[in-house]
Amino acid sequence: MSTIYKLLTGLSLGAVLALSATSAQAAGGHGCGTFTNAAGVEEHLACSEAPIDFSNKGSLQRGATMFMNYCAGCHSAKYVRHSRLAKDLEIPPELVEKYLLVTADGIGDQIDAGIDPDIQASWFGAAPPDLSLETRLRGDDWVYTYLLSFYEDPSRPWGANNLVLHNVAMPHVLLNLQNELSEKEYRSRVGDLVNYMAWMAEPMRQERQRYGFYVLLFLLVLLIPVYLLNKEFWKDVK
Repeated sequence: MSTIYKLLTGLSLGAVLALSATSAQAAGGHGCGTFTNAAGVEEHLACSEAPIDFSNKGSLQRGATMFMNYCAGCHSAKYVRHSRLAKDLEIPPELVEKYLLVTADGIGDQIDAGIDPDIQASWFGAAPPDLSLETRLRGDDWVYTYLLSFYEDPSRPWGANNLVLHNVAMPHVLLNLQNELSEKEYRSRVGDLVNYMAWMAEPMRQERQRYGFYVLLFLLVLLIPVYLLNKEFWKDVK
């Protein structure tokens, strides 16, 4: 019984620490790298917190539109089908077929850039990566900060550079949108895009986090009878 008690205690503590670490990373605890300012001094770049909210269907729908209009021309998302997008984001299938089938023929198709990777590599120096799991690889805040950190740099082939990923091959595809909107509106639109990318990487994330809370609560409550039983069983052992 002592072994069971220790096992449950360790499991609960490990789960709590894992959730704490995840929360710290999501909050930008690891930062977004460093950059050299105009004075030649290296500075730490803190991550901006991405506005992730899977319950905000409007944000996810706007983000899906952003992704198809600005990202899908070069980047694939091969783990996501347009039909799943329509179902989970509550977009009528006919609207998906009319407006969001940018590089696909049918609603059951995966999101694919439809461009030969070798051709893309000749344009950018490397083929653009698949973005299905990008936010899980980099973190929501990293991707959000990265998209907000482009700046003009005439020395680069596409005229832009990035504070988070220096000498990045990707052009500033959102430049026209940035010029049209206020800073607040632009950040909101980029937030919608990252919110959609986070959903795309793990559609069940909020459900997983909610179930995880109840599992931890159950384990903590279970510790009470386990502790009392352990105490009762071992009370006569000297």
